[in-house]
Amino acid sequence: MQPDSDSNEPGYSSSPSSCNRQDSSDDMKKVQRREKNRIAAQKSRQRQTQKADALHIESESLERLNSTLRREIRLLREELKYLTCVLSTHQSICVLSATKQSAFQPHVASPRYQQ
Repeated sequence: MQPDSDSNEPGYSSSPSSCNRQDSSDDMKKVQRREKNRIAAQKSRQRQTQKADALHIESESLERLNSTLRREIRLLREELKYLTCVLSTHQSICVLSATKQSAFQPHVASPRYQQ
């Protein structure tokens, strides 16, 4: 029999069993890589979902706060209107303001309180 000349080359195996082992090893690496990638993708999707949930909760909280602040603004405007009316009524009947115009009560005529 003639010796196999290719058997001395690196990376070449003359026995079929070592070729099967290498294929099996490559297949195992491929399976492990796929599994690792699957887990990483799953974690990434989970983080995305958690982030979206957190944003949704924050959005709802801000909506409630906005509603509360709008209600407070409405109430303060109503109070301002009422107090302006009371002040206007008081100015017309106040003896002190009629006798001593602006000397003692410059704030009454202030544009700050007129609306």
